[in-house]
Amino acid sequence: MSLPTQDQLTAALSTVIDPEIRRPITEIGMLKSAAVDEAGVARVGIYLTVSGCPMKDTLTHDVKEAVGQLPGVTAVEVELDVMSEEQRKQLQTLLRGDNPQRDIPFAQAGSLTRVFAVASGKGGVGKSSVTVNLAAAMAAKGLAVGVVDADIYGFSVPRMLGVEHRPTQVESMIMPPSAYGVKVISIGMFTKDNTPVVWRGPMLHRALQQFLADVYWGDLDVLLMDLPPGTGDVAISVAQLVPSAEILVVTTPQLAAKEVAERAGSIALQTHQRIAGVVENMSYLPCPHCGDNIDVFGSGGGQSVAESLSQRLGASVPLLGQIPIDVRLREGGDAGKPLVLTDPDAPAAKELQKVVDALTGRPRGLAGMSLGLSPAAKR
Repeated sequence: MSLPTQDQLTAALSTVIDPEIRRPITEIGMLKSAAVDEAGVARVGIYLTVSGCPMKDTLTHDVKEAVGQLPGVTAVEVELDVMSEEQRKQLQTLLRGDNPQRDIPFAQAGSLTRVFAVASGKGGVGKSSVTVNLAAAMAAKGLAVGVVDADIYGFSVPRMLGVEHRPTQVESMIMPPSAYGVKVISIGMFTKDNTPVVWRGPMLHRALQQFLADVYWGDLDVLLMDLPPGTGDVAISVAQLVPSAEILVVTTPQLAAKEVAERAGSIALQTHQRIAGVVENMSYLPCPHCGDNIDVFGSGGGQSVAESLSQRLGASVPLLGQIPIDVRLREGGDAGKPLVLTDPDAPAAKELQKVVDALTGRPRGLAGMSLGLSPAAKR
């Protein structure tokens, strides 16, 4: 049997995608060498971005899988090396351009990424659970999705998505870890032993700015930001840093949650942001015996919030979904396995998918955006 050519070997390696950068290793300078000897043994050299790269085992496996399928290859040996400082700078330039000013890509006029700031008036309404499941469901649809855990004091997204390893730093860029196809960044990835974060407003703003500008997100379709409860520093910083972010209000049916949710949504009046809609969580409990719905926290709160915000803003604010109480939703969050993936036919998962369809129904494009063009002068 004939041995594969160098072109065939390179083509096979071009199918190996770096798990963090999400681009072929042949395009980003990670391929050091590749050759096949007369016995059919393929020897491939790979440059890791940093020494301790948490994804080296995944890369090794993917290289062996891709090259091992070539006809004539009897074995695959992978040698790992580490990029030099100069190579890392070249990689940074390739990914971010030769611009020392680190701008927030989602705040640029030509950005096609839809940013949703998931907000609530009070804690305990399941905002993070909603965020995580929406992100996982969007990624399952084939969208490129990122999540910023902007709840600096009460971070919980890494656990809920099952993210275990820390981000990798390449020069001034931070490579976010991912789970279920969702890129994630959280202050919880930089703290040890559940240490509390004790910061004032300016530090919160700077952390959020770094999450948005220093992290290499790539070309995202959707960015979800899990905000802390209320209308404090982080909500104001989001409006300043990403003015185009749309607010997604999460509430429960009860009166106390309804009132504070209206306040959280009404911040859009001051920040001139659009409200994407309202999600009512813990809407009811399906009785396991008779099948009837039990209104544990009352009813109608989500619809009331949507109507009140519509009246205040003078624009339609829809109620996007009413998610029932489901023990599996909580269990999935604790185990790092989103319900929309483990049991997509569950009533709560179906309602979350309904919210996803409503949020992503608008095609990605330049419609409605200013292109900065001026009419051509008459000749």
